[in-house]
Amino acid sequence: MIQKLEISGVHMEVDDDLHKYVTKKIGALDQYVPRRMRQSVHAEIKLTESKAKDKKEWHCKIALYVPHAALEVGESAINIYAAVDIAEAKLRAQLHKYKDTHAAPRMHRRLLARFKHRPA
Repeated sequence: MIQKLEISGVHMEVDDDLHKYVTKKIGALDQYVPRRMRQSVHAEIKLTESKAKDKKEWHCKIALYVPHAALEVGESAINIYAAVDIAEAKLRAQLHKYKDTHAAPRMHRRLLARFKHRPA
């Protein structure tokens, strides 16, 4: 679980249910960060509500600060929970790429060696 989460609402109040939901969804993303880097992960979540002429729209912006990079995602939807879900999925994809490039190179070499020497 990501220890440093800052959840803020702009033009809205973040209630307990929404706070728990965001903590559960975004806090679980630490499994996609290499273990030696998990202690320094920091997330900032901004939830905003915008009212247009005839419709309401919710925005979720997430900035995840990991060693050597800052990953940012923004999403808008009709429902705040849907916006959080979509942003979490996009951030998970970015974290996969981050982990591939910043994971231990020895592990990568071991896996390649295992598949190279496999009998056909």
